[in-house]
Amino acid sequence: MFTIKECNSCGKCCIKYSNGQLSASEDEVEYWEVFRPEIAEYVSNSNIWTSPETGKLIELCPWLRKAPDSNVYTCDIYFDRPEDCRFYPSTIAEMVNDECEMLDEKDKANPKKAQQDLDRIMADSRPALE
Repeated sequence: MFTIKECNSCGKCCIKYSNGQLSASEDEVEYWEVFRPEIAEYVSNSNIWTSPETGKLIELCPWLRKAPDSNVYTCDIYFDRPEDCRFYPSTIAEMVNDECEMLDEKDKANPKKAQQDLDRIMADSRPALE
């Protein structure tokens, strides 16, 4: 039985990992260049998300949107987002550090069990950590 909650789209991870904290693989960048040039223009020297005008890192992911009058965030490139985003969250320690709202107090009390649950939940999104 999982105690980890479903993502409530609070945006904490997207906000925290903006401003140079994410990477994209060469394959992802090549895909964007061919099929999603509007995404590729925010890549400079293997850095994501950079200003197309200045080449400098943007403080907040350009694809993150906050729903009006709520604390819910969405991603404009959800299906083409980088692996760094698709693979999050990877560890319970990371979630605790990020103040992820998916965690329950039971998860924090038993991080080993919670990590096993997280790996099962994320099995379709990323490889399990060993």
